[in-house]
Parts: sequence; structure tokens; C-alpha cells
Amino acid sequence: MDEQRRLSYLARMGVHAWQPRTDEHDGAAASPLEMPPAVPPQAPPATLEPARPRPAPRAPEPPPVPMPPPCAPSSSEPAPFTERTVAPRAPAPEPPADDLFAPAASAAVPAVATMDWEQLARAVHGCRGCALHETRQHSVFGSGARNARLMLIGEAPGADEDRQGEPFVGRAGQLLTRMLAAIGLAREEVFIANVLKCRPPGNRDPHPEEMARCEGYLQRQIALIEPTLILSLGRISAQHLLNTDVSVGRLRGRWFEVGDARIPLRVTYHPAYLLRSPAQKAKSWEDLSAVARRLRETERK
Repeated sequence: MDEQRRLSYLARMGVHAWQPRTDEHDGAAASPLEMPPAVPPQAPPATLEPARPRPAPRAPEPPPVPMPPPCAPSSSEPAPFTERTVAPRAPAPEPPADDLFAPAASAAVPAVATMDWEQLARAVHGCRGCALHETRQHSVFGSGARNARLMLIGEAPGADEDRQGEPFVGRAGQLLTRMLAAIGLAREEVFIANVLKCRPPGNRDPHPEEMARCEGYLQRQIALIEPTLILSLGRISAQHLLNTDVSVGRLRGRWFEVGDARIPLRVTYHPAYLLRSPAQKAKSWEDLSAVARRLRETERK
């Protein structure tokens, strides 16, 4: 192989062979140690990518909001409840005329606190003071003697009461009838009402604003009847009438006085609760016996 072909192959392989050269001064061949270092082959130029747009500068983050100090833990045990006279509750604002009666009724609506029995019954049956009138079948005004010495107050109508428009007509009402008979009273001798005059959907607990709307009706019933005693049936009724959140178990067994007339009030379990917890019937019998004794004492006076 001639020298030119050998050098060509070596160049293609990237090998630069050393060739002797003649020194400019003396013509001697240069030593391999005096050769300039071989220059490595250069890589092909990289393909330039188009410039990417720079992201917009981020807005500075707001300084952290200091957290308020933690509240002191509250005790789950309610404050002791002592026997006392309960001040009358402030009356709810009077609904406008078209909230009390159907559109066909007279626009001259008297204040609830001045209504007679017929006006009060019409007001309750035509009331649209809250959303419960949209789901009720009947409002439940109450039933019994309008001069009763004993007034019983429950929480709200149930499904049976909503269908019939009468209070305590289901299984709980049947038990209440037997409870009254045990102390020598018939249903016709007492007056039975509820804190709420319409059934809450699904028998849920009444909302505070719903009870506030019915407050004037209940207070007017109490004022018209002027009962000697009031028997509160269940948690909702007792806590509303006494303006407290104490449980029935701690409220029962003592006397309270409510309203300007200072009417004695006793608390006992709701008959529906007694159907679920028959072991508590003995305590309800104690409450009923105390009511019967108080009625006999006041009758002798």
C-alpha cells in the first residue's frame, strides 16, 4: 500500500500520522517529542432549539396570617341547675297579617296576645309563619278542657297527629291516656298542647326559629286556660319552657314556676321515650303522683 492511501485511511479513522519535517535551519528531522499535540476532531455543531418563553414572575406571597390563640376547653358537664322561677320569655315578633291567615281572611288581624279562643284557633290553622306549613297536612292546635286545671305540653306533632290534627293520638298518645287514668284524670279534663303546632319533616327536632314563631300561640293558650299546674313532656318541651339545656333526667323530680303568673311546672319523660325505655316508667309514675298530690292540695285551698 502506498503512503498516500495509508495516510488517507488513517485520516478517515481520525488518526493523524506523524510526518518527519526538515528543520528550517539545519534540515534535521524534528523529534516526535517536538510535535504539536494532535487536535481531536470537533463534534458537529449542535442544533439550536428555539428559545423558550420565560415564565412570568410569580407574585409575592402574602405574609402568613397569625392564628388566634386556642380557646380554653369547655367542660362537657353542664352547669348545675337549681330550682328557680323562670322569667317569662320575650314574645316573638308578631307576624304580618298575611303570614297568620289565609288570603281570604280579614286584613285586620288582632295581636296574638289579645285573641280569644276562636281567633287563636284560626290563626294557628292558617299560620304560614315558617316553612313547616309547606309540608304539614294539618296544624295541631291542641285539645281538651279550656278551663283545665292541668295543662300538658309536648314538643311537636308526629305523623299520626299531622294526619288527624289532634295531639297525642298515636301509640305515645295511648300511653299518655293510660298514665292520666292512673292518677284519676281523663283526657277531656286536661288540656294537651305542643310547643310546635306543625310537624317537622321526618319528626326531626324543632328548630329554634320555628319554636319562636309558635311561642306566642302557646303563651296565649296558657293565658286563656290559666292552669293550676303544667306538666312538661320530654326534653324539647322542658328545655324550651325553662330556657335551659339541662337534660330531663336532671330536671325531673322538682318543681319550677314559669311566667308572670308563676305557674308550678313539673317535668317528666315523653311517652314516646317511655315506649323505647320502659324501665323509666317508674320515674314517670313518681312525677305523675307528685302532680296528683299537688292538684289535691290546691283543690282543698
